[in-house]
Amino acid sequence: MEKMQQIVGRARAAFRSGRSRPLEFRIQQLKALERMVQEKEKEILAALKADLNKCGYNAYSHEILGVLGELALTIEKLPSWAAPQPVKKNLLTMRDEAYINYEPLGVVLVIGAWNYPFVLVMQPLIGAIAAGNAVVVKPSEVSENTARLVAELLPQYLDKDLYAVVTGGVPETTELLTQRFDHILYTGNTAVGKIVMAAAAKHLTPVTLELGGKSPCYIDKDCDLAVACRRITWGKYMNCGQTCIAPDYILCDPSIQSKVVENIKATLKEFYGEDVKSSPDYERIINQRHFKRVKSLLEGQKIAHGGETDEASCFIAPTILTDVSPDSKVMEEEIFGPVLPIVPVKSVEEAIEFINGREKPLALYVFSNNKQLIKRVISETSSGGVTGNDVIMHFFLSTLPFGGVGHSGMGAYHGKHSFETFSHRRACLIKDLKMESTNKMRYPPGSQKKVDWAKFFLLKRFNKARIGLFVLALLGVVAAVMIKVLN
Repeated sequence: MEKMQQIVGRARAAFRSGRSRPLEFRIQQLKALERMVQEKEKEILAALKADLNKCGYNAYSHEILGVLGELALTIEKLPSWAAPQPVKKNLLTMRDEAYINYEPLGVVLVIGAWNYPFVLVMQPLIGAIAAGNAVVVKPSEVSENTARLVAELLPQYLDKDLYAVVTGGVPETTELLTQRFDHILYTGNTAVGKIVMAAAAKHLTPVTLELGGKSPCYIDKDCDLAVACRRITWGKYMNCGQTCIAPDYILCDPSIQSKVVENIKATLKEFYGEDVKSSPDYERIINQRHFKRVKSLLEGQKIAHGGETDEASCFIAPTILTDVSPDSKVMEEEIFGPVLPIVPVKSVEEAIEFINGREKPLALYVFSNNKQLIKRVISETSSGGVTGNDVIMHFFLSTLPFGGVGHSGMGAYHGKHSFETFSHRRACLIKDLKMESTNKMRYPPGSQKKVDWAKFFLLKRFNKARIGLFVLALLGVVAAVMIKVLN
């Protein structure tokens, strides 16, 4: 407990010194982080290989590329993001200065996940630094090699007091959560998300929870199945299915189920060859505990493809399940593994009803040649994000917020949304001490005439383009004179 107090206390003292606030300092730290990723690329790739059996190409594209892209965008755009944002004014505030000022929250906690252990720590860290905060980073202990590397590298490149790393398991995280933070961003499962939120509530600390859930994928009969199944196969089996926004299950008409299976099988052969186990592009389950959990989901199911396992190497082959009952065990929890159930539905209406009968997912996917059908599913369901005719790709567009809703989480980040998540939008109004007569209508004693003038000032809408600012100013002066006369 004392150690955590010291870490958080040191970060808070560093934040209160004010050195994280200047824009130049933030950009300098972001550039140092960029240099770290570039200079230590081999070490990062080696850690990801050790943790998840990620080959160099996959590790770079899944983790490093996203971090470098986020850094480049943030470094370029930060001056405009952090600039005061002027707001529209009414007649009463026409001569005043009104704007939103983005200010840092203070000391924030970022708790990462093990499935993408580098990018899911670095992207929130980038946003928190950009907003001017001090940050305590807690990588997942499950991906121990990447966690150890992050703890080793960050102090070499960033301010040691402002940006601390805490390693360890549940006891360390539990102690850390007893400390007061100004914001917590957690990526992981719903059960732990509730624990994080309960701990944060004791200090009235706001949270961003990036959780999971069962992300559905509806395939319409009017669809190019070869293209749809190739894209679904890529998103489902990348990282051995351990992706929070992977398509968790497929909903489709029984008449196309066999075609879906055949197309996915053909794509798996195209991606991974005849022997998936020897493919350098196919990862492994993170550990034996998760291996046993995923394997147990296959019990009693109709396996249309795959199903092979090897506990010693935590290997589970890409697996397809058909005619899956909505009440089966595999449909109760997020799979988080290379198992793809297909649940037959007879119409888009039935698919929508099925989706809405469950907790709101982190992502939702729809495949159809009919764009109106896709938009109908979007309008009649709820999820953290949606991609039509593809999977996962909304995650890679930094102008879209990434986050959940309901049981799949709250809050969002990525790009400017990260900066805003870790900032307080402070309302600022600066007046001068002139034209005091215009304020008489808000001072006692009250009268109906004062109320009428208040209505004029606050409720009347003028088209500035038509009557011009000069006329608006003239109206203000006239009003001030009238109030003075009336009193």
